[in-house]
Amino acid sequence: MANGLEVFNAHRERLRGVAYRVLGRAADTEDVVQDAWLRWSAVDPAGVDDPEAYLVRVTTRLAVDRLRSAQSRREAYVGSWLPEPVLTGPDVAERVALAESVSTAMLLVLESLSPLERAVFVLREAFGYSYAEIAGIVERSEPSVRQTAARARAHVEDHRVRYDTDQATRAAVTERFLAACAGGDLRGLVEVLAPGVALVSDGGGLAQAPRKPILGAELVARALLTFAGRTPDGMTVEIVELNGGPGIVARAGGAVVSAMTLFLRDGLIETIHLIANPEKLTAIPPAR
Repeated sequence: MANGLEVFNAHRERLRGVAYRVLGRAADTEDVVQDAWLRWSAVDPAGVDDPEAYLVRVTTRLAVDRLRSAQSRREAYVGSWLPEPVLTGPDVAERVALAESVSTAMLLVLESLSPLERAVFVLREAFGYSYAEIAGIVERSEPSVRQTAARARAHVEDHRVRYDTDQATRAAVTERFLAACAGGDLRGLVEVLAPGVALVSDGGGLAQAPRKPILGAELVARALLTFAGRTPDGMTVEIVELNGGPGIVARAGGAVVSAMTLFLRDGLIETIHLIANPEKLTAIPPAR
C-alpha cells in the first residue's frame, strides 16, 4: 500500500493546478500546496476513502482563504496587476481548454470573480468536476453550486476575449515579433501588431514598466523597441512554453528579468502581457 507521501505526490500536480488557477500567484500556490501536505501528513491515509477528493477539498479551501486576503492587498498595487507567469509543458498547450484556463488573459478575467465563484469555475471548467463533487469541496448545496457556476460562467463569457488558439500560428508570430524587436525593425514589428493592440506591463513599482496600458500599434512598437534598446549587456532571450502557449523570457546574468506573453486575434497580436516585477518571476528558473 502506498504511504502518505506517495499518495500526496500522485496528486501534487493537480493540487498545484487548482491552487494556481484560483490564486494566479506562483508563490502563494506553493505555500497552499505545502499547507495541504501538512494537513494530509496529520491524517491516516488508510482512513480516507477518496484521497483526491480530500486533497482537492483542502487545497481549494486554503486557496480561497488566501485569495480573500490577497485581494485586499492588490488594491494598493502599483500600476497594472497581472498574474504570475509559470512554465507549462506541451501536454497543456495541446489541450485548448486547459491551456486557456492557465493563460494570464483568462486568469485576469477570473480576478473579477468572487473567491467562491472563481473556485467553482476552476473546478468545473478546468478540471471537469461534477456539481455534486464541487458541492462537497466548497461545502455548499448542489443547487447553490449550480447557481454559482452559472453566474461565474456568464461573467467570464461577458468579459473574455477569444484569442487565437492554434499553437503553430502563435509560435510563428512570436518568432517574428522577437526577431523584429531584436533587430530594431519598427516596420516589421508594426506588421505583426493589430491596430488596436494593448501593451499591459506589470512592474509592481519594483521595475521600470509603464503603469498604464499603451494602446495602438505605432506607440506599442516604439515602446517595445525603446525597452529592447535599454537591455543590459549579456541579455539572453528565448521562447518557452509559458502559461499554456509560447512566451518570451529575458534573462540578465542568468536571472529572469521579464516574461512576455502575446495574444493573437486573426493572426495579429491583440494584447501583450509583460511582467517585469521581480517578485513575480520566481517560478521561472534562472539560466543553468
